[in-house]
Amino acid sequence: MEHIVFLTGRLAQASLARVLAGIEAAPFTWEVREIGLQVAALMTADMIRRRVAAPVVTVAEGEGAAPRRADRIMVPGRCRGDVEALSLHFGVPVERGPQELKDLPRHFNRSARAIDLDDYEVAIFAEIVDAPRLTVPEIIERARQLAADGANVIDLGCLPETRFDHLADSVRALKAEGFQVSVDSSDAQELLAGGKAGADYLLSLTLDTLWIADEVDATPVLIPRVPADEDSLYEAVAQMQRRGRAFLADSILDPIPFGLTASIVRYHRLRERFPDAPIMLGVGNLTELTEADTSGINAVLFGIAAELDVAAVLTTQVSQHARRAVREADWARRIMHAAARNAILPKGMSDALMTVHAKHPFPDTPEEIGEIAAQVRDPNFRVQISPLGLHVYNRDGLRLGQGAFELWPQLKLQDDADHAFYMGVELARAEIAWQLGKRYVQDQPLDWGCAAPRPAEDLARWCAPGTTMKTPKNSNTHAAEPGAVGASTAPSPS
Repeated sequence: MEHIVFLTGRLAQASLARVLAGIEAAPFTWEVREIGLQVAALMTADMIRRRVAAPVVTVAEGEGAAPRRADRIMVPGRCRGDVEALSLHFGVPVERGPQELKDLPRHFNRSARAIDLDDYEVAIFAEIVDAPRLTVPEIIERARQLAADGANVIDLGCLPETRFDHLADSVRALKAEGFQVSVDSSDAQELLAGGKAGADYLLSLTLDTLWIADEVDATPVLIPRVPADEDSLYEAVAQMQRRGRAFLADSILDPIPFGLTASIVRYHRLRERFPDAPIMLGVGNLTELTEADTSGINAVLFGIAAELDVAAVLTTQVSQHARRAVREADWARRIMHAAARNAILPKGMSDALMTVHAKHPFPDTPEEIGEIAAQVRDPNFRVQISPLGLHVYNRDGLRLGQGAFELWPQLKLQDDADHAFYMGVELARAEIAWQLGKRYVQDQPLDWGCAAPRPAEDLARWCAPGTTMKTPKNSNTHAAEPGAVGASTAPSPS
């Protein structure tokens, strides 16, 4: 059985041991080793190299028991420095764990499952709804943004009674940039112009306008004459199948409360009638016309798409609350494809669609926070949250409140503007996290999933020690421990 040595600091040592002991049927043996620092999050690769002797060996308990050499070393998730160099130094893999030690059970569970989110089957058509009002360069720039968010096809939306004289030029320019293009119009002449300019898809043709498909090479998206006229859609599909032409079939998803449930049933009947037909699902009537967070709406709709084996989804980003719809769709299609392919619930694969709440927002109980606070012997403030509120502690004691303004007078930072600013930022983050039920980690931005992607952090880069707390002359006040990131407050002791 694999033997893992977990390196940590004094404040987290007992908690880490409890978490590891609580992992049922762990596929490894373990040792928790404190390497002579207080806060585990301040550990660095150089520090480990200096303080941990190679090879890493666990002294076995029991008379006559042989020492056990480590097969793997796990360091705190925020450990800075080159862990690959540490692997070469110690001769065994050295890995960063999760940022919160309470997440270790889920960390090992996810590693064991190894769910791949690189694959997907649903193509995303992202519509530029105001294309006639944009210049060709503006359309190209919008297309680049949509493609970066995950769009596979750029859909040029035409507007009723609005001239689109540069439609053909727009299609050709997009094609020259390497984009797949669709033209979305109820005007037959615009569809013909787009198809002749090289568009890959035309949205949308009814049974009465199938003749357009004979004039151009573009793949048509078929719709019923009116949403409830399923027979006209079925006949259009049958005709295209007889001709051997590629197509997509769209039953039209209606908004709430104007027939959503009935339209979902129509999609199900379409799939039953034509088991192998490629289906398109337009989701804008839900994401745009429902004032609710679109990440959840997209999750459910792409779950339905996975069950119906939908080939393409048409989405828009018009309303401000739907401005991340394409990025959410990209994550949703990957997660739901993985769930369907592996016959598992869409859980534990990614938090990208958990934009407002966290599944495990409070990793530490008030009692555990109190135990850690009692061990602190320096003036640096630590901030954590629990179901009870915000916990702020240092050597002078533990304070508990439910908001920044409630806690502020207790910190006595009126004469330290730099540190007051820092603590104001941290307490505001903590208050928001506590109110919404999000994970809070001191010195780190809140995680909003795919709604506001966080810039990638290079933990191999070094961060200079620093402090925001003033240290008066002849004072016993101490600055932050070496490695603290721009503040005297140390990160959470995990």
